[in-house]
Amino acid sequence: MTDSPPPPPLPADAEQAPPTDPSGAGPKKFPCGQCGAKLEYTVGQDTLSCPYCGHETRIPQSSDEIVEIDFQAMLAELADQQDVEEFTSFHCEGCGANVEKPENVTSMECPFCGSNVVSTERSTKLIKPKSLLPFKITRDEGRRSFRDWITSLWFAPNKLKSYARLDDRLNGMYVPYWTYDSATVSYYTGQRGINRTEWYTDSQGNRQSRTVTDWYPASGTVWRDFDDVLVVASRSLPRKYADELEPWDLDNLVPYADDYLAGFRAESYQVELAEGFGMAREKMAKVIEGDVRRDIGGDQQRITSVNTQHSSVTFKHILLPVWICAYRYNDKVYRFLVNARTGEVQGERPWSWVKITLAVLAGLAVVGTVIYFIAQGQH
Repeated sequence: MTDSPPPPPLPADAEQAPPTDPSGAGPKKFPCGQCGAKLEYTVGQDTLSCPYCGHETRIPQSSDEIVEIDFQAMLAELADQQDVEEFTSFHCEGCGANVEKPENVTSMECPFCGSNVVSTERSTKLIKPKSLLPFKITRDEGRRSFRDWITSLWFAPNKLKSYARLDDRLNGMYVPYWTYDSATVSYYTGQRGINRTEWYTDSQGNRQSRTVTDWYPASGTVWRDFDDVLVVASRSLPRKYADELEPWDLDNLVPYADDYLAGFRAESYQVELAEGFGMAREKMAKVIEGDVRRDIGGDQQRITSVNTQHSSVTFKHILLPVWICAYRYNDKVYRFLVNARTGEVQGERPWSWVKITLAVLAGLAVVGTVIYFIAQGQH
């Protein structure tokens, strides 16, 4: 999907969005300058708009640079609760999500699993997000994706098609992520395999060939610099599907501003900074393994050990936009996800074992019929 063109300039008298409270105390409010209603972020634009009178308010654009933060220094600062903010959230006992608490709301449906969350408000101190990707895919586009996906599923229960009409289940969420940079040097030991052809005579006296591998010791060093290794910091989303929403256009990150969250919800991270780096190391290790195999060379490789050292580790805490639909079917929760930047769709789905069984039986019947006619033709 190509980037959308930049929004047209607002009139000279267009109102600027009210400044955010530098103290961070209390929920941010964005009242309309004309009618006083709550403003919402306009998907794909740099404005807030009033859903009632249509008045537009420009989001102040920050000139702050989006910088990487030193990993070890931040771990040390966390002990003193530095560079953190108060985050008031609803905690869902069903899936563990910590969803930002809307103003004047005492109960809500969890957007991640559909459970009703009542009076489980909690307040915690968390690392502030420094940047985010604003929503680019609109709610209507997300709804169409959901309807198309539901109606296209093979071997789905018939009743599932009715969920395609439940548009109110689609929620716009900002999901927390960590990104990590690291300079790595890896020392390895292993074996290099060289294939050769060996000729032999079988028991019937026929000359045959076979491939034999000769193994030789190998060791060496490989270097790789990693940039923006992405780790989802939510435990509420199925990690398999969240990872498959990649790639994200991280080059288009903008400095964090509360204005972009107007009309959407945000989840606080549940994967801590140090734990997230452990997950990032696992991702890096898979890439390093490929580097090691190429360095060993030969026809085959055996890796005995890899010792990787990380240095110059930095990170960012960012928010990425996702359209989420959580629905229950036969007492099980299924999630549908849309990357709200690219439109990439991933989702969980139920299966109709009745339809699958009938399809298998029909397939066996076709095979049986073919075998029967072949057998008849041989008589």
